[in-house]
Amino acid sequence: MSIPLYMRAPMLAFPPATFVRWSVALRALGTALLAASLCGRTFAQATNSPPPLTLQAALRAAEVRSQTLKGQDAAARSARELAIAAGRLPDPMLRLSLDNLPTDGAKSFSLTEDFMTQRSVSLTQTLTREEKRQARSARFERDGDAAQAMRRMQLSALRRQTALAWFDRYYRHQLVVLLSRQRDELALQSKVVEAGFRAGRGSQAEVFVARSEVARIDDRILESRARLASAEISLARWVGDLASAPLGNAPSLSRNRLATAALAPQLDQHPDIALMASREAVALAESEVARQDRITDWTVSLMYSQRGPAFSNMVTVGVSVPWQWDQRNRQDRELAAKLAKVEQVRAEREEVGRERLAQMQSWLSTWQSNLVRMDDYDKTLIVLASERTHAAMADNRGGKGSLSAVFDARRREIDTRVERLRIEMETAALWVELEFLMPETGTPATATPVATLPEQTQ
Repeated sequence: MSIPLYMRAPMLAFPPATFVRWSVALRALGTALLAASLCGRTFAQATNSPPPLTLQAALRAAEVRSQTLKGQDAAARSARELAIAAGRLPDPMLRLSLDNLPTDGAKSFSLTEDFMTQRSVSLTQTLTREEKRQARSARFERDGDAAQAMRRMQLSALRRQTALAWFDRYYRHQLVVLLSRQRDELALQSKVVEAGFRAGRGSQAEVFVARSEVARIDDRILESRARLASAEISLARWVGDLASAPLGNAPSLSRNRLATAALAPQLDQHPDIALMASREAVALAESEVARQDRITDWTVSLMYSQRGPAFSNMVTVGVSVPWQWDQRNRQDRELAAKLAKVEQVRAEREEVGRERLAQMQSWLSTWQSNLVRMDDYDKTLIVLASERTHAAMADNRGGKGSLSAVFDARRREIDTRVERLRIEMETAALWVELEFLMPETGTPATATPVATLPEQTQ
């Protein structure tokens, strides 16, 4: 079959060597364009993919999203505003009145004919002593300090809950990866067993044993993935949509802020203790207000009264003082009740302090013990479990061991690795409790130091 001339003419126009060089150049150009396209696609995917969610990023996101912290900030501002108002004098009272207006007789309803009829304007002011106003203002200031202490406690709880949710998702993912890797090895071994059976070197029972092991680990993977999904939902409670982003590397669990110093001196910074100390300060401020209320406030008034043109106008000046006729059973008992409240809060704070100290010591001891256990797993237990699996496989290949022994060794190795991961999860939870229990450096535990009980005067 001959080639038409219009198809042969272009080829005959170039020497063979030139045609080859052009072909190579075109292929190189096509390869370069394809590589550039793939690189551009990869770069676009990398640009669109969210950055890894590190633990610190999760903590910052949770703090920004928290409405509880905003509520406590509002409570503190409210108390500060009330403290300013409480330090001022009470508002004066302006009174307009029409006194002694006759209602019968020849002068009925006349404003000017009866000498007793008068149109009056008066101003009354209660003179609250400065000490009492300062005590009332300090009482609301202590409320503001208590709101700030509550905020620090809630911030500490927020950071702990967020960190626990982050670590839960992190280790749930690690467990899925671990089981999936072991599943791949079991599936490969199962294929080898099936190939041996088809070649007449094994029994059908061994094939079902191998398939059962793969099915068993598949079930564990499904369970682990369900828990991973639940962990992601829990993390989303704190960080929102960021919970679906890939996680960054976990921080080191070998050190925490409480492990480098004595626990007892740091106890006052514990959020629970700091909050109770602020409540004790509030109770003390209330007792001071009750003590100041034992001294009465005077009220002065000035009234100008206008009468008819035939009569003189009048000016009235008055002073009123509350009569504490039963001070022993009223004001003194109110003060005693406030002082007893201070003693109650102080005793509760002491008891809670002992409980929190024992709790911190227990956490620290368990955390240190788990670090030793993890090191023992890495250096001894996992190594022995892996060597046992290899030895069982070698015996089986040499005809000295059964396939059941191989799968039993493999199962024990998987359980050992999973147990090691479980201990690390527990260690991470303890690390979170210890690392985020106290406020960060520079954050005061309480805004007001605890004062002594004021003496009750009779």
